[in-house]
Amino acid sequence: MSRILVTGSTDGVGKATAEALLDEGHRVVVHARTTARLAAVQHLIDRGAEAIVGDFGHLDEVRDLVTQANSHGRFDAVIHNAGTMHGPSVLPVNVVAPYVLTAGMARPERLVYLSSSMHQGGHPDLTGIDWTGNRETRSYSDSKLFITALMATVARLWPGVLAHAVDPGWVPTKMGGPGASDDLSLAHRTQAWLATSSDAEALTSGLYWFHQRTQTPHPAVHDASFQNGLLDTLTEHTHIDLRD
Repeated sequence: MSRILVTGSTDGVGKATAEALLDEGHRVVVHARTTARLAAVQHLIDRGAEAIVGDFGHLDEVRDLVTQANSHGRFDAVIHNAGTMHGPSVLPVNVVAPYVLTAGMARPERLVYLSSSMHQGGHPDLTGIDWTGNRETRSYSDSKLFITALMATVARLWPGVLAHAVDPGWVPTKMGGPGASDDLSLAHRTQAWLATSSDAEALTSGLYWFHQRTQTPHPAVHDASFQNGLLDTLTEHTHIDLRD
């Protein structure tokens, strides 16, 4: 069975994803922001899941997460689930951290990035971005456009890796809020399927999904010029170049 890392897996969609994969017999590594938050997935650890710990909002901790993850060996799949919706940490958590993990970890066979339908309202403008989180310079929608474009960039540059982006829907989690109208029981299924399935549809890289159906993303997602600009600015900030 596959070895799979699920980031942001102590609650919500990430936790449901880790639980489903463990139920299917896969070797799962969960991720918590702090050691204290591991208590929320102790039942998974008791069943054999392993764990890595680090705060996506702090670049030094993300670099350490790369080391922790690589100590488990090469993963078959990584599901980049962790995210936040408000505040200056939106870019570090939603974009910088998954970029650093993608560039720094041993390349898995599959990469799945959590996007959102809200990425359609994002702006493909890379000027004046503060990736550090010291200032709030971009919105949640912008961050999801960037991460969806990162997925397409990986698909273009790394033909040996399957890369996907998934909209889990607007679901009633801590981040989505109690008024969310989509079905929480469906929110984890597409990314779990993409991480493990041998179905032909799951073996086509560079696509954007909602409930196991492909959707048309924002036009900037597959714009090579925008992709290259995104890589340039992330490389400048992190001193890690995904193209190496």
